Amino acid sequence: MLIPHPLLGLRDSEEFAYLGDASLLDRPDGMAPDAAQNFYEYQHLRDNPAGVHRELWFHEQGDRSWLIVTRNTITHEILGAELARDIKLARSSGGAA
Repeated sequence: MLIPHPLLGLRDSEEFAYLGDASLLDRPDGMAPDAAQNFYEYQHLRDNPAGVHRELWFHEQGDRSWLIVTRNTITHEILGAELARDIKLARSSGGAA
């Protein structure tokens, strides 16, 4: 499976470590009154979707960047990839992602 790295072009998926759902970027607020429950859900409750899904991948054997890869979990077709850093920066500056 080839992943279209936004900076380096097509890379073999074996260069990457799969880390799960891209929602892991949305870490709960540790100071919130319900922080314990939110962190429990963040760590232990995961969906297992069939179809198009956004996933977090780490370029372990490359530039060590974090990517959000959009992939069809049924066909394994890669639909796109973005730098996770760019997505987080867009969210923090008020942009949609």
